[in-house]
Amino acid sequence: MQVAEQASDHLEMLNPAQRLAAEYGESAGDHGFTAGPLLVIAGAGTGKTTTLAHRVAHLVISGVSAERILLLTFTRRAAQEMKRRVASIVRVATQGNHSTPLPSGGLPWAGTFHSVANRLLRRYAHNLGLDAGFSVLDRGDSGDVMDVVRHALKLTRTARRFPKKDTCLAIYSRCVNTQQPLVETIDKTYPWCSDWEDELTELFRHYVLRKQQSQVLDYDDLLLYWRHLVAEPEFAQEIGSCFDHVLVDEYQDTNLIQAQILSAIKPDGTGVTVVGDDAQSIYSFRAADVENILGFPAQYSPPAKVITLEQNYRSSQPLLDSANCLIAESDRQYRKKLFSRRIDGDKPRYVTVEDGDAEAEYVVKSILENRELGLQLKDQAVLFRGAHHSDRLELELVRRNIPYVKYGGLKFLEAAHVKDLLSVLKWAENPKNEIAAFRVLKLLPGMGPANAARCFEQLAVGEYLFSSLREFRAPAAARNHWPAFCELLETLANAAPDDGAWQGQISLVRHWYQPQLERLYDGLETREADLEQLEQISGRYPTRERFLTELTLDPPSASGDLAGDPLLDEDYLILSTVHSAKGQEWESVYILNVSDGNFPSEFATGKPEMIEEERRLLYVAMTRAKQSLSLIAPLKFHVTQQHRNGDKHVYGARSRFMTESLLATMEKVFAGNPESGSGKFRVRSSRQIDVAARMREMW
Repeated sequence: MQVAEQASDHLEMLNPAQRLAAEYGESAGDHGFTAGPLLVIAGAGTGKTTTLAHRVAHLVISGVSAERILLLTFTRRAAQEMKRRVASIVRVATQGNHSTPLPSGGLPWAGTFHSVANRLLRRYAHNLGLDAGFSVLDRGDSGDVMDVVRHALKLTRTARRFPKKDTCLAIYSRCVNTQQPLVETIDKTYPWCSDWEDELTELFRHYVLRKQQSQVLDYDDLLLYWRHLVAEPEFAQEIGSCFDHVLVDEYQDTNLIQAQILSAIKPDGTGVTVVGDDAQSIYSFRAADVENILGFPAQYSPPAKVITLEQNYRSSQPLLDSANCLIAESDRQYRKKLFSRRIDGDKPRYVTVEDGDAEAEYVVKSILENRELGLQLKDQAVLFRGAHHSDRLELELVRRNIPYVKYGGLKFLEAAHVKDLLSVLKWAENPKNEIAAFRVLKLLPGMGPANAARCFEQLAVGEYLFSSLREFRAPAAARNHWPAFCELLETLANAAPDDGAWQGQISLVRHWYQPQLERLYDGLETREADLEQLEQISGRYPTRERFLTELTLDPPSASGDLAGDPLLDEDYLILSTVHSAKGQEWESVYILNVSDGNFPSEFATGKPEMIEEERRLLYVAMTRAKQSLSLIAPLKFHVTQQHRNGDKHVYGARSRFMTESLLATMEKVFAGNPESGSGKFRVRSSRQIDVAARMREMW
């Protein structure tokens, strides 16, 4: 049969497990191709996209109409790539035929969950009480609507700090996507908001009413309306009957609503294929639920077919041995053992360093050595748990003139709160610095552009002496803050320019800035950690002027441009949070701060399920490497707010994930600076001293 020959041809490049997944099911004659529910567990680097694209192409070539295939992805780019690959496979397989089984538009129902929801909701708008011309709000628009409602309910005028619009939107979104009551969401994720439960309930009620009055839907509404639509059996059957096959990519990243939608439109699992890897489920903070993929087979009777892809095409075997060992210690999972045809390569390195400075020095030194050996900077990546963990490394890269791009958070020196603090110092250093002045003045409540301009004019009239600001009539909202603000500026301006202990000035600024930080921004833990790093880093610079000049004038203007547009340089290093690195790969990978409190995060240690997600996060980081991998663990962490020559510190604990069995798969290295002359010191005498006996004799 011609179709069978074509199928054999187009699946020829797949390995046995991939092929089994691609052709699972059987021909149904004139009705195309039928299959029961299928779960493909695609380990890291095992060709997930290739396998899914070949399965879709196999369905089309076997007679399934492209219009009756629903392919759901998480990004528009992933959907476009899938359509491109399917079209290429089908085109090659049907060469010589006068017609192609794919329409001109390729796969008309391939897209993200949200884009497909948008199309369906417009078709069923009348049934849902919607105007077919409803608008969709992006995250920024949603936050603005939330803020308007906050002001209308006078929640911005409370005596105590009420959550900002982005936090309110995050709480609302989590409630919707996890289908948890507000009180449970607050208790688990936002305990500091527990006193505002009633106010948040009222806020969210009015937020929903405001959207309905304006006929607008936010991102969460798209899924929520779709779920309510298919919760009615009539509509679920109607929509489900439109598609013979429903395929979902990255199923481990689905939330409860997405899983409910899939179950509603295909309750018996006929034609359902989901692809993913439970070991790479790391987005619970976005309400992704690993239980969706772990419980997928058991929701059908008989259970769904499970096919596991284990042949890795990315990494060398020594790297996979370590990754396999790490994930094998997880309690609940689909067991798999990744293997590679690449048996060459060194073992991963577990590198202990003295502190954060030594960590940055080791990484930069290793990266430059690799570059001299012919490895481009862009083929190397530094990964970290939190965006602020790269602060010291970024400054070292700037100092060494090494261009880089950073994913998953702003560059350290471009973060708003860091720029705020630096602006205070800049204004104190140069009272005529109008840009710094306006940024600092607008940190105070009630100090808009007009008041800031009046204040700066008074400073100019007072010959740029900060003492003249005491006569300025501050707006009512800023009046209580004004005396302390003026005193801070006077203290900073009057400090001796060559004061060796100038770093104490950052402590003064941080103390003044703390209330403004809490009022203006969310995510305080990360921002406070950034400012602590800045204070500690300042110890490297002898004067305030040198600190500000080297950090703000020359290097950041160059490396900042490069970070925004890497094409300005021929090569650039990759910095990324692990969450942003998922799906990427590099020849050489460095993982920072592999210690308890970072891997796993200190904020996850109270919940067993979060500990397991942290394990998966480290697994994802390790499996990004193709040839070389270094896990770096500082031995001590310096205490902040001390003299620049101070050495107060605490010792970090070894990550609980770094078990003896895992360490046995790695090369253990200490990267430190030996004491001067220690290489020449030798013990000449062979005489032994029985100190143990002498110690016993003392008692």
